[in-house]
Amino acid sequence: MPNMSPQKIKMPERAANVRNKDFSEVAVGYTESMAREEAARCLNCKHRPCVGGCPVNVKIPEFIAAIAAGEFENAYRVLRRTNTLPAVCGRVCPQETQCEKHCVRAVKGESVAIGRLERFAADWHMEHAEDAAEPPASNGIKIAVVGSGPAGLTCAGDLAALGYDVTIFEAFHAAGGVLTYGIPQFRLPKEIVRKEIDGLQRLGVTIETNMVIGKIASVDELLTEEGFAAVFIGTGAGLPVFMKIPGENLNGVYASNEFLTRINLMKAYKFPEYATPVKVGKRVAVVGGGNVAMDAARSAKRLGADEVYIIYRRSEAEMPARAEEVHHAREEGVIFKLLTNPTRIIGTDGNVSGIELVQMTLGAPDASGRRRPQPQAGSERILDADTVIIAIGQTPNPLIKSTTPDLDTYAWGGIGADAAGQTSKRGVFAGGDAVTGAATVILAMGAGKSAAAAIHRYVAAR
Repeated sequence: MPNMSPQKIKMPERAANVRNKDFSEVAVGYTESMAREEAARCLNCKHRPCVGGCPVNVKIPEFIAAIAAGEFENAYRVLRRTNTLPAVCGRVCPQETQCEKHCVRAVKGESVAIGRLERFAADWHMEHAEDAAEPPASNGIKIAVVGSGPAGLTCAGDLAALGYDVTIFEAFHAAGGVLTYGIPQFRLPKEIVRKEIDGLQRLGVTIETNMVIGKIASVDELLTEEGFAAVFIGTGAGLPVFMKIPGENLNGVYASNEFLTRINLMKAYKFPEYATPVKVGKRVAVVGGGNVAMDAARSAKRLGADEVYIIYRRSEAEMPARAEEVHHAREEGVIFKLLTNPTRIIGTDGNVSGIELVQMTLGAPDASGRRRPQPQAGSERILDADTVIIAIGQTPNPLIKSTTPDLDTYAWGGIGADAAGQTSKRGVFAGGDAVTGAATVILAMGAGKSAAAAIHRYVAAR
């Protein structure tokens, strides 16, 4: 019988004044009884609008029905038919703007907690089941995937399941891309990412780390000298964007991706067990209003900062971060300075000592549809700070572009590709942030899935 409660089952979380001192995961996860109770809220709608809202077309009613019946391993198997990384998506996917947005239950209450149930099914599998999957019979055709982020992992997994010999080339010493170096441990534990990647390797995917394509080998060399039938580029958007204001070259100024990469890859997330190699002062200002800004601010708090500020030039209504991340940041003591914008970073003896802010008002909407912020003359003031983290966006690294001259790219750095991932270069496909600029994990996965299907068609037609 359906559970007609208008509210989701609340996700258990660790207390804010405890969790903001370490990097352990914030959300604890559903118990079996909680998951079955929440799953019973699904009406198994005939038209399944939730599935249409999912970039990888997870069969949502089917996996939720399996949970409701207590068939947890079956729920996981349904998920894995279309989603390569369910434990990841259950944690970081913005379901509220995708599948859950279209849930019929949201018309007169809260949607079914699709993301929380996805996490539950994936976690249950990791805890209780053995992955006995064996690689399918090889078709002998080699495919190269450049980058091991969500787009690359998804593309590789789908192609491996079809029998291709897939090799992922990763520039860093650890696979996972932004899942490993960009998202903090308290939101996405490294152990979860590692287990998801292990599953792909059991399918036969080979991962070569410390391989900077464009330096060690070019895309052309992969196609001609290394014998790969096609190449998928999923290198993400890791080049930081700065504000171009005075003082950005002072000691104590970080780009957000540098800050988070140092924490994640240099194991500062194990603080205080390990001595952190990341210097964080007592008063930290984070510029930006997206999820990366929230991640940086919450990480700074965990590394010992007394006061952490979010500096954002619009109001909270325009803030692009997930509401859940904003809520968690506030609970953990992050202070929000809204409708303010930096004009310069102030230094003493080469080190950050403060940041000058100007008050903003909101005018008419700009091209993004959000109201354009305008500075108020004479409203400048100084906020004391000894660390500033710039989190206003990233663009694709130009290395692939500069070493593949016949590959069409956009002026802002993105690789030109159609909806299926086909680029201007024969045999080369691309997807995720390398094409769109910084976006979400699930959209990158959707692009990887589309590209895998296009590569399969391309190879068959050769």
